[in-house]
Amino acid sequence: MSTMEQSVGAGVYAGRVARTLNGGFVSMMISIGHRTGLFDVMAALPPSTSQQVATAAGLDERYVREWLAAMSSARIVEYDVRTATWFLPMEYAAVLARGAGANSLAPAAQLLSMLASVEDQVVAGFRGGGGVVPEAYERLNEMVSNEKSQLIDESYVDALLELVPGMHERLEAGGIVLDAGCGDGALLITMGRMFPRSMFRGYDISGDAIDRALEHVEEADLRNVDFAVGDVASIDEPRAYDLVLAFESMRELAFPRVFLRRAVAALKRDGYFLMQEVGVSTYLARNLEHPFAPMLYALSCMHTVPVALAQEGEALGVMWGKERAMQMLAEAGFRSARFETLPVDELRYYCVAGKM
Repeated sequence: MSTMEQSVGAGVYAGRVARTLNGGFVSMMISIGHRTGLFDVMAALPPSTSQQVATAAGLDERYVREWLAAMSSARIVEYDVRTATWFLPMEYAAVLARGAGANSLAPAAQLLSMLASVEDQVVAGFRGGGGVVPEAYERLNEMVSNEKSQLIDESYVDALLELVPGMHERLEAGGIVLDAGCGDGALLITMGRMFPRSMFRGYDISGDAIDRALEHVEEADLRNVDFAVGDVASIDEPRAYDLVLAFESMRELAFPRVFLRRAVAALKRDGYFLMQEVGVSTYLARNLEHPFAPMLYALSCMHTVPVALAQEGEALGVMWGKERAMQMLAEAGFRSARFETLPVDELRYYCVAGKM
């Protein structure tokens, strides 16, 4: 059944739009709750007044009181009208507090205000074509890198390498790994610590991201990890790598098909390509029931597509999906590809592709 066949009356539709508008403002309040640590503080408090919450958080009571009103009216925080106290139950904290780790949804709420800062530039793209330069999203990129780093540890790397036949042993003996679109380098730095006999190289088009990566690797005092600013579609290092990584970077590339061909050429004969992307279909109809489809398509419209179009590129978008990925990998020369998920990251897929 198409969405057109599910149309509703104007009154019901107005209610739907009103809920959506409310949701946008609630997301902004969730972002503030995350950034100020209010959810973390409330997770440890009994039912409390606004002054008690503000004191525990070290924040101004008047701001906290208004924030609590917004959160309780949205049913994000519980409010007891008899005692005028607010409470964050344990099951709510498991969704919003930092203690939830990678399962916390609160960090995603920051995306709304960050993307709003480039709205004028995106609107200009709608009207006249063109895109938005990557530098306009630096705060967004830094936030995403920080949140990703919470997921990355040795157990995560072990889980990744279990997806690639023989790779753990190869890196213990001494291999060479490329991270295409490495961001601030958290993944390679962790791998560098774990496998001192191997060499790790990261490229990213963002100079700011590479600056952060170089600072991190210096702090870690690692000599087997290096980073450089570079367009990964220009890689010209034949048969140099045992493993090439591309974690949520393919969709932002101007010329992803060129990169895939370069990646094939850069791999040793028995090398592997490991790609991470959002676990969705290429086809809109198959994504309509995805719980985060509206957010992901909006993120694509506001960030991923404009970045690629600024480079006059193909603009895959966030939701380019498994079907297109399989087709592009085959066209590039990969002979095998399979899609896996990890228990700690079930909303994304990990695609393992080999040359043989």
